[in-house]
Amino acid sequence: MHTLTALMDGLLLGLSLALLVGPILITILQTSLEQGFGAGIAVGSGIWVSDTLFVLATYFGIQYVDALIAWEGFNPLLGTIGGLILALIGLGFLLAKPPNPTAWEVEAIRSSSYFTLWLKGFLINTVNPFTIFFWFTVATTVVGDGAQKEHYNVAVFYLGILGVIVLTDGLKAYLAKWIRKRLRQIHILRLRQLSGLTLILFGLIMIARVYFF
Repeated sequence: MHTLTALMDGLLLGLSLALLVGPILITILQTSLEQGFGAGIAVGSGIWVSDTLFVLATYFGIQYVDALIAWEGFNPLLGTIGGLILALIGLGFLLAKPPNPTAWEVEAIRSSSYFTLWLKGFLINTVNPFTIFFWFTVATTVVGDGAQKEHYNVAVFYLGILGVIVLTDGLKAYLAKWIRKRLRQIHILRLRQLSGLTLILFGLIMIARVYFF
């Protein structure tokens, strides 16, 4: 694995991951729309920390992660807990008190602490089965190719993936800030409701896959 090849592979893989539509994208956009760019970045930082921990865990402890995934109770446990967390976050979107119509601001105002926003991003990413299997598959490929002996190139590869994720998440948050200036309050409220219903749907699908498929 050459350094330039490692970097390009990492960038392309990170871009493909960033373009996926799922709970992570919805949460970043919705949070940024309602609470501003800084709030979206706070959610994103929780996601980035989670991804970094997955990189370290799957690469340096791949044999243990492999054994954990092979455990027959892993998928039911992860699917149930992950589905419940997504559904609860979605329910929170639906039940949140609508903003005062007379207090509508073009510029979003943050209503949650940065730690709460960070934790939301961290949990959504950590309990997402796709995230776990994505990083496990990446680590398995790297180890299978014998590239783990080329520590510098492996670091470049992973930094390429993580760099694209950080950059695109930041762009998503900024895009939401730009969109907000062109929306009315009722549009924000409808988007919040749609986001909440979508997250609940994702959560229910995760749980249904555990028990019915």
